[in-house]
Amino acid sequence: MGKSRGLRSGTRYAFSRDFKKHGVIPMSVYLKTYKVGDIVDVVANAAAKSLPHKWYHGKTGVVFNVTKSSVGVIINKPVGNRYIEKRLAVRVEHVRHSKCRLDFINRVKETAAKKIEARANGVRVELKRIPAQPREAHVVAGAVPENVYAIPYETYI
Repeated sequence: MGKSRGLRSGTRYAFSRDFKKHGVIPMSVYLKTYKVGDIVDVVANAAAKSLPHKWYHGKTGVVFNVTKSSVGVIINKPVGNRYIEKRLAVRVEHVRHSKCRLDFINRVKETAAKKIEARANGVRVELKRIPAQPREAHVVAGAVPENVYAIPYETYI
């Protein structure tokens, strides 16, 4: 017997609602404002109609169009050895603002504050990020070196 491969096959857990999140969609979902250029996550909400395809569930894209009840989202989809720019019209129930840029925005604010402080004190400050450095050299107290040798190969016939 063949395996069914419909639009919602394999989405038993992907489209299910969270614990104590069932029922009517809150009004705050509809009151959020989306602007062109916003980075959003496409997360399907099974309580709303016109679900996006299961492949786009959990993907992040950029808003390119805003209408009365939906937003247009550009998502780069890998097809073979290239990426194709897919344009989706997704209802606002299935979209939420992405938090992927929060770390970057916080770092920009932090460096701006450091610049202002350095100018006030007349000090030059280095703002470049440095990758994690190796640990400092240290001596392990009470350790005795031990030689490890390979066991010679023996055949018992």
